[in-house]
Amino acid sequence: MIETLISSKTRIKLLLKFFLNSKNTAYLRNLEEEFGESTNAIRLELNKFEKAGFLASNSEGNKKIFSVNTKHPLFKDINSIIMKMVGLEYVIDYVLQRIGDLDRVYLVGNMSKGKDTNIIDLVLVGNDINKNFLIEQIEKAEKKIGKKIRYVHFKVEEFDLAKIKEPGMHPLLIWSK
Repeated sequence: MIETLISSKTRIKLLLKFFLNSKNTAYLRNLEEEFGESTNAIRLELNKFEKAGFLASNSEGNKKIFSVNTKHPLFKDINSIIMKMVGLEYVIDYVLQRIGDLDRVYLVGNMSKGKDTNIIDLVLVGNDINKNFLIEQIEKAEKKIGKKIRYVHFKVEEFDLAKIKEPGMHPLLIWSK
């Protein structure tokens, strides 16, 4: 869908990487490995994003580490477009707000790392969730967005954010009361 507007696959991958989860950081070589593309193509796009103010960078040793500039006036708009593109907005609006006493929801897995994937991994935190209704709504959402939705549920008192953190993983809070 967005490929119609943005013809550069590298640019789309960078938008996903940085605008889906603002906690993601990366440097050129690790993006080369992740994207499977040449450093020149990635470097050109990173420089364009940085020059436009969408990305910020800092040096750690001989590495230039990039992160999204959340203070950019268009950050929220681009983030919203990316959320719609990957189907998260639909999941939030039509599934999560209707399933019971939900406290918060985290996006985890490859999508939280900014990778384009057909699986949405969620951690649901809340009490008294209507699981039958949740399963029914997830099935509808999967058909609508063309992605598989996996989830794990924790009651508020048993949830610990440290349980869902993996090395290099930045759980993304996508919804809360």
